[in-house]
Amino acid sequence: MVGYAFMGAAHSHAWRTAPKFFDLPLTPRMRVVAGRDAAAVAAAADRLGWESSTTSWRDLLTRDDVGLVDVCTPGDTHAEIAIAALEAGKHVLCEKPLANSVVEAEAMAAAADTAAERGVLAMVGFTYRRVPAIQLARRLVEEGRIGQVRHVRAQYLQDWLADPQAPLAWRLDKTRAGSGALGDIGAHVIDLAQFVTGESLTGVNGMLETFVHERPRPASLSTLGGVAGEGTGPVTVDDAAVFMGRLSGGGLALFEATRFAWGRRNSIRLEINGSAGSIAFDFEDMNVLHYYDAADDAQTAGFRRIVVTDPSHPYTGNWWPPGHGLGYEHSFTHQVVDLVLDLAAGRQPAPSFADGLAVQRVLDAVERSAAERGAWIDLTPET
Repeated sequence: MVGYAFMGAAHSHAWRTAPKFFDLPLTPRMRVVAGRDAAAVAAAADRLGWESSTTSWRDLLTRDDVGLVDVCTPGDTHAEIAIAALEAGKHVLCEKPLANSVVEAEAMAAAADTAAERGVLAMVGFTYRRVPAIQLARRLVEEGRIGQVRHVRAQYLQDWLADPQAPLAWRLDKTRAGSGALGDIGAHVIDLAQFVTGESLTGVNGMLETFVHERPRPASLSTLGGVAGEGTGPVTVDDAAVFMGRLSGGGLALFEATRFAWGRRNSIRLEINGSAGSIAFDFEDMNVLHYYDAADDAQTAGFRRIVVTDPSHPYTGNWWPPGHGLGYEHSFTHQVVDLVLDLAAGRQPAPSFADGLAVQRVLDAVERSAAERGAWIDLTPET
């Protein structure tokens, strides 16, 4: 694994946990973690369960005991690490968004296609797909339970930057993060909308806004946030994004991504209205899916609250008795489970680097639209 902070900790937990709760055809061995600071990465290896550590990610490429490289670094390093790993014959799991630009994402997708011809596979980490309620939502749409998709409303709301004194972090530097709320959290709801509906966005228009243009330089940083230090530095990414789009099936979609929504710690909201019903989800109540069947009798019609913890629901039979909910970390474990099963079967994991590229094209189109005062941007494989 490369990187050991917030995402590195979540991924490490998943690699440790997956074989203990799921019957896997391959057993992950957590061989080595890479990071720039020798003392810090050694401490992380000990804390997170890795057998060894190194200060050079390139060391991973020449080790015979490394079969997969898990990329948990900021976006500016994704392309270099992932492409090199694939060329070295290592499977790759790469955090989202896939890259900082369409050009980088195209190169990564091309490298993944070439590697796949040799049986070397790659996956991008849109982990919210692996929430059981989201999987159930996808199943209901596939079964035609809500009919033809008419509307999608997708929001990702956070508040960790709402305080203008929150310190400058790497996620606020365009050279490292690529974009702000748009790419960091907007990428997730773009992927969820396309995954659950089974459709793609064919065009978008939108707005981006930066509310706080200068922030204190950090004295220290934590997972999301930190302690302000002396002096200030520029914020070079968006704080919020709002955009709308059209789906390939003709439906309309509305998206919002912000880190300025006080009181919304990590609220991912997805509602899909179809010709025969609706589904609704909020990650802050992540074990519940709301489902409305338009065929119900008018006297008793209403949204049905489904607690998605039954053994018949996706993934949940390997965990606790019904009603004993899962948490944020479980989606990462499910990601490892699906990836290992796909690797053992020699089949392409999903979401693929091509899926990551598709999301990157949407992010790029929203940025171009915002730069052109909300112009409509068509999305084709060439844009």
